[in-house]
Amino acid sequence: MEKTWNNKAWFLVLPVLVLVAFSAVIPLMTVVNYSVQDTFGNNVFFWAGTEWFEELLHSDRFWEAMTRNLIFSFIILAIEVPLGIFIALNMPKKGWGVPVCLVLMALPLLIPWNVVGTIWQVFGRNDIGLLGYYVNAVGIDYNYVQDPFDAWVTIIVMDVWHWTSLVVLLCYAGLVSIPDAFYQAAKIDGASRWAVFRYIQLPKMQRVLLIAVLLRFMDSFMIYTEPFVVTGGGPGNSTTFLSIDLVKTALGQFDLGPAAAMSLVYFLIVLLLSWVFYTVMTNYDAER
Repeated sequence: MEKTWNNKAWFLVLPVLVLVAFSAVIPLMTVVNYSVQDTFGNNVFFWAGTEWFEELLHSDRFWEAMTRNLIFSFIILAIEVPLGIFIALNMPKKGWGVPVCLVLMALPLLIPWNVVGTIWQVFGRNDIGLLGYYVNAVGIDYNYVQDPFDAWVTIIVMDVWHWTSLVVLLCYAGLVSIPDAFYQAAKIDGASRWAVFRYIQLPKMQRVLLIAVLLRFMDSFMIYTEPFVVTGGGPGNSTTFLSIDLVKTALGQFDLGPAAAMSLVYFLIVLLLSWVFYTVMTNYDAER
């Protein structure tokens, strides 16, 4: 009997394709169009070719901003992933403490990014902020508005406070999925706490850790709202990441061509680094 195909189901996918086209493809094509042109206003454009890309790749401003992004992402991953694993390991697995801990962990994730920036902007002020006031009261000269190191510390602590919960919840999901039989066998064999973590818990968390690392890297590398609200990219350019520099170029200077070229290069960098992270970690998992 000949099998018949019903292609009417594709009409169900059509709304999704239209939505993706309007939300992603069309804006992307618009940016590509702007990246090879120049304008002096009045909606009049002139062909520029690859001029903006060449100028961008020879720009010290661009490379400095990207270096700051990479350093920030590396610090965030180095702090949040181990801290998230540690908290998840010490969370209760049964009883009334489970929902309480899960709710407390989820609370920072529910706060909008601009509100987080505003909270820490006020929290770190020397005159009315609890953090700024008490840190200076113990003899530490803290001022995130004037000192680049203090600005970096404030942004890093703010991000750790905001996003470590995501790593915790992912790791906790991996831990609770481990059958009790593994722990019973380890107890019978007299395995130490470190051995249980090394040979049972960590391997079972590898896939969720892959998701956590990818999500936190992408988000930290594209961070914009929180540092912009807290420091505005300052003092000087010490916290001006690529996203902030891009907005300054596009809206502050209204250089649409260079901004479009920068956004495309920025997009490709995020895509490439995420692919490298994913490939390395999945290959490591396969080899094991």
